[in-house]
Amino acid sequence: MDFFSPELEAYVTRHTTPESEVLRKLNRETHAKILMPRMLSGHLQGRVLAMISHMIKPQQILEIGTYTGYSALCLAEGLAPGGNLHTIDINEELEDLVRQHIAEAGFTDRIKYYLGNAMNIITTLKMQFDLVFIDADKINYSLYYDLVIQKTAPGGFILADNVLWSGKVVPEAGKKIDKDTQAILDFNQKIQQDERVENVLLPLRDGLLLMRKI
Repeated sequence: MDFFSPELEAYVTRHTTPESEVLRKLNRETHAKILMPRMLSGHLQGRVLAMISHMIKPQQILEIGTYTGYSALCLAEGLAPGGNLHTIDINEELEDLVRQHIAEAGFTDRIKYYLGNAMNIITTLKMQFDLVFIDADKINYSLYYDLVIQKTAPGGFILADNVLWSGKVVPEAGKKIDKDTQAILDFNQKIQQDERVENVLLPLRDGLLLMRKI
């Protein structure tokens, strides 16, 4: 995911609104205690997610892939009064850490945390969503999209993370494409051809695909 030089990345970060103390703490704890901390959205992407949420002022947000809760806290910042964020993850081992930081950020009553298979849980959610963030297993991105596009309000937005997949979406000549990379390639192409949405692929961190339902 290192598309920029460390110096340029540091400059960008210095000219971005700082994380809150709760987010800084969660960032540190994730890197110190949790496997694969690169999965964390982090400071820059987190501020982008928060900014998008503030612009949309969503009443209902759906997040597929909670991890340690960093992106959920960022997205929840822009919720409209009385709005809720629904976040789904399959990893029960992270539950205590996630709930702790949701409470510290003051979002206990506004973030609904679900543990289990996302495809099963999504079908039980009866509301429409103004904003959806897909950041889970790449193999199922296309299936998640098929489920959430029906539940996204007209004019609503869907975000998908990791759509550049560390640059593997532009494979080296003669190099075999692994199944996760192929899933991302197929997903990106599917969105490009879907007339139900307008889309732009942002080269932010590991790639963020922004879609607006027409």
